[in-house]
Amino acid sequence: MPEQTETQLKVDGLHLWFGGVAALTDLDLEVKKGEIFSLIGPNGAGKTSFLNCVSGLYKPQRGTITFHNHNISRLRAHQRARLGISRTFQKIELFKGMTVLDNIRLGRHLYMKTGLIAGALWVGPAAREEIKHRTFIEEAIVDLLEIEHLRDQVVHMLPYGLQKRVELARALALEPKLLLLDEPMAGLNLEEVEDMARFILDINEDPHWGVTCVLVEHDMGVVMDISDRVAVLNFGIKIAEGAPQDIASNPAVVQAYLGESEVYATRR
Repeated sequence: MPEQTETQLKVDGLHLWFGGVAALTDLDLEVKKGEIFSLIGPNGAGKTSFLNCVSGLYKPQRGTITFHNHNISRLRAHQRARLGISRTFQKIELFKGMTVLDNIRLGRHLYMKTGLIAGALWVGPAAREEIKHRTFIEEAIVDLLEIEHLRDQVVHMLPYGLQKRVELARALALEPKLLLLDEPMAGLNLEEVEDMARFILDINEDPHWGVTCVLVEHDMGVVMDISDRVAVLNFGIKIAEGAPQDIASNPAVVQAYLGESEVYATRR
């Protein structure tokens, strides 16, 4: 990735509590336009909570979230989506009884201009509009993610790895500027992991897309291979941030993942 200086997403002093439990504490992060920024940490570190705050599913008690120099802290989830923030989920959130193509189409609903009656009758402008969006989906997304042969299949009939791909396709249908990826490799076999990593790199590097990615992931091999920068959370607190090679050798990061006794044992 060429060096980027423009900050696309900035989080200042983010605090999120659930009752007496602190999920995020005074979190500061900056994501540069055009990079793959990974967020790692042990289970329960606050990674998904951070994505939920950025996408608008959670409302932090304190702090600000800035996207393209606009404070979006008070915006609802659909308003943030209109600005170009899209996401996938740790647990697949697809409409399992619908086809692959219909699930992807749902990601285009913000671009639909025709009303309910025109859409129901599917004549004139409504038909032309749907054909235009369908063409974009099939030519730009279905081909990219190599799911042409699945387009008319019902989602619940697909293997888990392909469902993950469909969810990524739906997120791309929004044509996002910022893509939040919550453990896209979870539950995938080695070949599927390699494919997903390749798709993320294509989405990030292809001039047609050029999407900034925030990746939450436990597969450290993938994180170290494709990330431009990495931040580490532990109990909702950022304990490290930097280039992948620096994070991999950071003692605080090793301790957070392994614990005191394991670190001592490895040094012996």
